[in-house]
Amino acid sequence: MDAKHFFSDEEKERVIEAIRAAELETSGEIRVHLSSDSCRSGVLNCAAHWFEKLKMHKTELRNGILFFLSVKDRQFAIIGDAGINSCVPEDFWEDIKDKMSTRFKNGLFAEGLNEGIRIAGNRLKAHFPRQTDDVNELSDDLSFS
Repeated sequence: MDAKHFFSDEEKERVIEAIRAAELETSGEIRVHLSSDSCRSGVLNCAAHWFEKLKMHKTELRNGILFFLSVKDRQFAIIGDAGINSCVPEDFWEDIKDKMSTRFKNGLFAEGLNEGIRIAGNRLKAHFPRQTDDVNELSDDLSFS
């Protein structure tokens, strides 16, 4: 399946709205990338590749989060940058993945992703509250490969 067609237009818009809602209260940046390619080197390596390619590591406070979905492999990963990783418990990303997996197993991919975005956004808000001079450093749109 082509990653661009994994979500309906309505689901894509709901995910973008979840990103925007989360970012309203934080200086953190959240991106979602869907890949049609197989992750032969492992889903975390693929996610790390796209984290760098999307310049997620270039945010001022190093507080970007990437939700990476390999549509072909039916796998996903969440990667946080150094700033957020220094503030969250070691099992934080796995806890979010577990919550998302429950939804994914029921075919509710957009809902699971939105739940993960909401949880990550709340944690970002706690450690990186939105400032009056905040600038949206990265696109809120979904990206595809």
